[in-house]
Amino acid sequence: MITFRTNMGDFSIELDFDKAPITAANFLEYARDDFYTGTIFHRVINGFMVQGGGMDSEMNEKASRASIENEADNGLKNEIGTLAMARTGEPHSASSQFFINVADNGFLNHSGKNMQGWGYAVFGKVVEGMDVIETIKGVKTGNAGHHQDVPVDAIEITETVVSDAYADQ
Repeated sequence: MITFRTNMGDFSIELDFDKAPITAANFLEYARDDFYTGTIFHRVINGFMVQGGGMDSEMNEKASRASIENEADNGLKNEIGTLAMARTGEPHSASSQFFINVADNGFLNHSGKNMQGWGYAVFGKVVEGMDVIETIKGVKTGNAGHHQDVPVDAIEITETVVSDAYADQ
């Protein structure tokens, strides 16, 4: 498990190395490097998802590593409580940013290896603290520069704890 301590409470996730080996390894490396500590959930849309993993509290984007291959064709679905990689319109552009689905978002699932069908790669799920995610999804949001759906009060990851269960990964 990886536990994220936030100023709104803690939640823990489990990665799926069997179905999303590239994405899970990428995420674990960011967590081990303590990349996520000090980042915020910068995009929150109730009924859709909460996104984080790339911006600091001043809405400055952190420098990330190279993009990874999109593994959205792994059979995992964008369902409530699952983690998926955020990306641009380019299917293979995910790096550090992730989102947690707060609804069943079937339209984000892989449907074909083309620009419209690639989807968003699910690579894990929340296993503890979904109540914290439920609280986060309901916060008041507004605009910050050209960004929309930004929480008015920053929701910051204050610590990232990787369990010994991932020692062999």
